[in-house]
Amino acid sequence: MLPSAPAPHDGRLPAPSWLSLDPRARQQFDKSPFTIGHRLAEQPLLTLPALIELARRLPADSVEYNAGDLPLNQDPALTPRTGLSIQDTLRDIETCRSWMVLKNIEQQSPYRKLVDECLDEVEAALGPLTPGMCARQGFVFVSSPQAVTPYHADFEYNFLLQIRGTKVVTVWEDQNRRLLSEEDRERVATGGARNLPFEDSFLTEGRPFELRPGQGLHVPLSAPHCVRVADDVSISLSITFQSSVSHRVLSLHKANRWLRGHGITPRQVGASPLADSLKFNAWRVMNRLRVIDDPPTRDSAPSGSRY
Repeated sequence: MLPSAPAPHDGRLPAPSWLSLDPRARQQFDKSPFTIGHRLAEQPLLTLPALIELARRLPADSVEYNAGDLPLNQDPALTPRTGLSIQDTLRDIETCRSWMVLKNIEQQSPYRKLVDECLDEVEAALGPLTPGMCARQGFVFVSSPQAVTPYHADFEYNFLLQIRGTKVVTVWEDQNRRLLSEEDRERVATGGARNLPFEDSFLTEGRPFELRPGQGLHVPLSAPHCVRVADDVSISLSITFQSSVSHRVLSLHKANRWLRGHGITPRQVGASPLADSLKFNAWRVMNRLRVIDDPPTRDSAPSGSRY
């Protein structure tokens, strides 16, 4: 049975304060990665026994797992499996050299409450920077020692919170088209594989952040990144969301991919405010009229950050 928080005496106690967001977060949000503090390392819901129970309760398609000793440029279509079951992977995570994510943990009410409490704090701290906050989601990552998450990008606002163990997250500048091409942005934004082409020369351009329990990291929308776990089992909680701003960015990338699929080379997102405005409004109309046919796109934002 999943653990739950103690019942308040009067039923109306305020939600606990889980995060410690520096006032400078408003200047850095979605512009550059920055660290935060948190109080979730001792949260009973995020212990390994509780996560084993959570994995039993989640739908099968909400649990993804594979081998953890991967190269940074891993082809997603060739990602090796370990042959273990979900439960055996979690029980033997210390030695089985695996990586696992429990997706959309908000499907279970105790975890939905926890995700909402954390994101309520983010919304209060960032104010107008998160207009129309929506698509609140939570992901728990459980990794064996030395596990690697390949170079990839996610089109969602993300706060990665380290619960157990240590990992190094390396983040690259999100607007550099050499590191993440316009075509790859469009592919990921429309639901394609998250892993990206990686070159060794990229290593010197990334910013590494070592995360220990009680520490967290904001990863800007679409910023490429990779992860390497240290010498102990790692558990991390990723809380993600969308806003009207990110919805517009996603829509523009989807529109550009549609145009490219019809033989038109579009201007990259952000290059022309006027072109972006025209494309965004046209895309909204096309969605309403259901005239979008090729290439296929998804109206919902891609989910499933890989940490």
